[in-house]
This record gives sequence, C-alpha cells and structure tokens, in this order.
Amino acid sequence: MKKLPAIAVCLVSAISAALFFSFTANTDPGRNAAIVRVEGGLISGEKSKLSDVMSFKGIPFAAPPVGELRWKAPQPVKPWSGVKTCNAFGPSPMQSKPVPFMVYTREFLIPEEPISEDCLYLNVWAKPRAAVKKPVFVWIYGGGFSSGGTAVPIYDGEAMAKKGIIFVSINYRVGVFGFMAHPELTKESPYNASGNYGLLDQIAALRWVKKNIAAFGGDPDNVTIAGQSAGSMSVNCLVASPLAKGLFNKAIAESGSLMVANPMLKNSDLQGAEQQGIKLANSAHAASLKELRALPAAELLKLRGIFAPIVDGYVLPEPVPQIFAEGKENRVPLLIGWNADEAFVSGFKKKDEFIKQAKEQYGADADEFFKYYPAGTDEEAARSQIKLSRDMMFAISGYKWACVQSAQAKLPVYVYYFARKLPATPDYVKYGAFHTGEVAYVMDDLKFLNRPWEPADFELANLMSSYWANFIKTGNPNGNSLAPWPAYNSTSQQAMIFDKNSRKGELPDWKELKFMGTRMSM
Repeated sequence: MKKLPAIAVCLVSAISAALFFSFTANTDPGRNAAIVRVEGGLISGEKSKLSDVMSFKGIPFAAPPVGELRWKAPQPVKPWSGVKTCNAFGPSPMQSKPVPFMVYTREFLIPEEPISEDCLYLNVWAKPRAAVKKPVFVWIYGGGFSSGGTAVPIYDGEAMAKKGIIFVSINYRVGVFGFMAHPELTKESPYNASGNYGLLDQIAALRWVKKNIAAFGGDPDNVTIAGQSAGSMSVNCLVASPLAKGLFNKAIAESGSLMVANPMLKNSDLQGAEQQGIKLANSAHAASLKELRALPAAELLKLRGIFAPIVDGYVLPEPVPQIFAEGKENRVPLLIGWNADEAFVSGFKKKDEFIKQAKEQYGADADEFFKYYPAGTDEEAARSQIKLSRDMMFAISGYKWACVQSAQAKLPVYVYYFARKLPATPDYVKYGAFHTGEVAYVMDDLKFLNRPWEPADFELANLMSSYWANFIKTGNPNGNSLAPWPAYNSTSQQAMIFDKNSRKGELPDWKELKFMGTRMSM
C-alpha cells in the first residue's frame, strides 16, 4: 500500500482533531450540536435551550446484553460508523410497566417506553470544555434492584452540570436479568461465578468513564459515585468490590447500604442464589441454559424471586460487612444519610400484637426497645412501626457504615438527616420526608415535580446541591460561604439536618440506631 503524501496525512489529522475537539470550541449559543469521540465512534450531543450545558444521552458503553449475552458480564461496545446522534435516553432496563403508587407519581418513574434488554447506555451533561478538568459525578438509580432507569425526570443532570461538574447517569440490568444466578451460568463463566450482572454493568460504566470522560472535559481521576436506595446499596458494593478499585475516589450514599441485613432483600451466597436459579428455570420449563436464553424477555419477567447483589466470590468475594471489618474496601471519603419518614409498611399491627411480637423478639431488651418504639396506644404503635420500618430498611445500615468509616483513620464521613416534609396535596401530605424525597433537592431539580413549592424549598435545593457539588469537587461539602458541616464521629454524633431551617446538630435517633444496630447482622 502506498503511503499518503505528507500534506494528506496532515489534512486527515486536522479533520480528526477538529471533530474530536469540536465540543471544546462549541461556545456559540447559536450552535446546537457538538461532536465528541468516545469508545466506539463519534457522537453528537444537544445544547440546552436554557444554558450552555450540553447533554449526550443514550451513549452505549457496552454491547447489548441480549441473546447469547443474556446473563453474561458486559462485553465491549460495538463500534459504529459516522456520527451517532445522542439526544435521547436509551431504553430503560427490562422491567414491568412502571405504574404510579403511593407518593411516587410519574416524575419518580421511568417512561413507559422504551424498555428493553438492550439497555446498557449512559448519559453525560457538561458545560463546554475548559482549561481545568472538571470533577465527575456518576449517578446510580434506585428501584429495589428490580426497576428504575436513567430517564426518570428528577435525575436530570443539567442543574448540577451548571455548577461546574460533569454529570453522568448510568443504566444497569435489574431483576432476573441483572441478578439471577444458576450453576450453568457459573460453570460457563471465566470467573466461576454468576449473578451480580447489574453490578458488573455499573463497573463497566465506570471503566467507560475512566477511559472517555476527558473528551467531555472531565477529570478521570476525580470521580464520585452516588446513588439512592438500591443505588446507594450499589455504591456500598462498589466501595467493597476489588473490581472497582481505582475507578472512583469519593462516594455518596443516600438511604441504604448492605452493612446489615435488609428485610426487603435476602443477601445470600452464590450457592443459595444458584438454587433459586434452578427453581426459576424449572418454573419456566427450561431444561437448559440455552432454553432459558431463548425465552422471550416478557416470559422471564413473570418469574418471581429475590434479585439483589450476592456474595459471589468475584464481584463481592466476602460479605460486605466482613470486607469493611477487614479493611479491604476501597477507602474513599463518604457522604451518607437518610430521610426522616422513609418507610414501607403494608399493614399496621394493633398495639397488643406489636407488644407481644417485640417481647418475643427482644426478650430481656424489650423494655429498652419500647423506649424508642413505644406502643401505649394503637396510634402510637402505628407510628413506631413506621419508624421501625425506616430504621430496619435504611437508617441502621447507613448509621453502621458511618460508624465504621469514622473509626478508620483519614477517611472522613459526613452524615445528613433529611427532615423536610415535602409540601403536598392532602393525598400525599401523610408521607412527609418520604423515601426518595431528597433526590430532587440534591439535583436542584424541583422544577420536574408538580408540588406546591415554597421559597424555602428552592433555598433548600440550592443549599443541598451546593454541599453535594463541593463534596464532588473536593471530598468535603464545606465551602462557598455555606454553614459549616462537621465531619461525623461516634462521640459527638454531629450531622447536618436538612429542613426548612437547616442546621448542624446531634444526629436524631442515633441511640435507637445504635441499640438496633448491635442486634442486626448480615
């Protein structure tokens, strides 16, 4: 093959550079697109109508996990030719049709379409590139490991990007597609494990960020992972996993971890999860892994089981509390907290039944239990059950992680308690500071929720998002003339309490969390 003339080589190089760096130069408000080269090819984004923030939505970070790639670790992205238009979210992971429930209106849910197994896409919001690399914020959604996606309205990243941050949100497989284990899957795996595909998706997305975020002006060595609910538990797993080493340097956990047993999730080992997989295959009348992979996704959605992270010997070589106890986790600064009223109670026990059950469970410690969860009347017992639900599901696990973190040298932890009872119509007012209620404040995205907001709410959103932005940048939420937020320790129990009048103070309910935490284990 003949060599290209020198002038041709220079011309090709110049064109490639122009394409690659067009995002840097695109500061003209009249231009609406930018082109960036990422792993797989060129992509174009879209400029906001309200700011100079560019969004790139639906960027593939791995091959579609379909067909023979169903229940396999994410594979390299398939290259494409030309410029891929990335101005719409990719499909949400395969799950049941999202239906509003309780306080969770459409703003908290993914769109009804598209939903697909072909779901491994991420999104980037960024201002034009500057001389200084920007810190990166990677958001991991919640949904009980069975639902969720990046297209949820309150996960919009523009407001945080305006604060000088590269905002990234990532999809991962959920439910049976993301967390089913089976002996045949373990046998075919090069790492001799199965399940935890959703966590492997998250790790693959973080590796993509490490390799590609500089093209958007981001700093690949200044990455904060963050999540809420199951996303917070995922953050806990990523901090614990040796596979995620070096992919982030800070963590934010909102409402949840796997530091203690969670009544909503049965965190089993690989063998137990494999046995569930066998039962699921039998119920689907699939005699082999090949037949399982041939089943339509809609049929697999009908299978009922517990799908969540497991101790597989690979992603999680040991139970999460043990990894932390042995000091084997990825040591990073932590911002963690929970909400005052987040609870899921399907039915209330009358006071007599509640008292009887507590005495049976706590024995000699029952009197102390009733100090924190009183049951003098049926109404008081109901309030205690709400509080107990919050603690068992979300608060105790966060408290335990904060205590472990604060005990380790050079690992600051900042604890918050979100107490703002969101303004609501009479139908919703009873939910108070409910589970997920803080997210729109953290993202400064109140505009996406149809609520009777007060000026205090917008002030709180600006306050919380500013603290979060500072932590994302430096590992410390303080700065920018904000009220001091002290690092947490188990002696002073200092936390930031977010409400209409936010303040630092003693962490509410820490005594009951300590009492209950000593009685819970994985």
